[in-house]
Amino acid sequence: MDFVSIRIITSDVACLVEFYERATGVQAIWATEDFAELKTPGATLAIADTRTVPLFAPGSARPADNQSVITEFLVDDVDRVHQNLTGFVTDFVTEPTTMPWGNRSLLFRDPDGNLVNIFTPITPAAIEKFAR
Repeated sequence: MDFVSIRIITSDVACLVEFYERATGVQAIWATEDFAELKTPGATLAIADTRTVPLFAPGSARPADNQSVITEFLVDDVDRVHQNLTGFVTDFVTEPTTMPWGNRSLLFRDPDGNLVNIFTPITPAAIEKFAR
């Protein structure tokens, strides 16, 4: 099995795509007006309109209702990303903080309230863990 993507269901695809394009620096690839993907070397972030939910199972997903998942992006310099996002991101949950497991992390919410973690490994163990 290969983990390939995570999908966010939203009632405003254009808004969320624009947000993630700016937050990540990755250009989205649009399949339809209801579905776009931001492809990174490790995985893909898919963003889909609520109109796509009935294709799987009606009522199985609700937009702006996530309280448990954090979407994470590995970057070279989390502090620089924080500077770039200041004035754009409206809901920073934490400023860049060094975590006990060795990552320097920035946590914020996207326009739908989903948590996003941008992080940089800074300890030798964390750097080794994420070496490519």
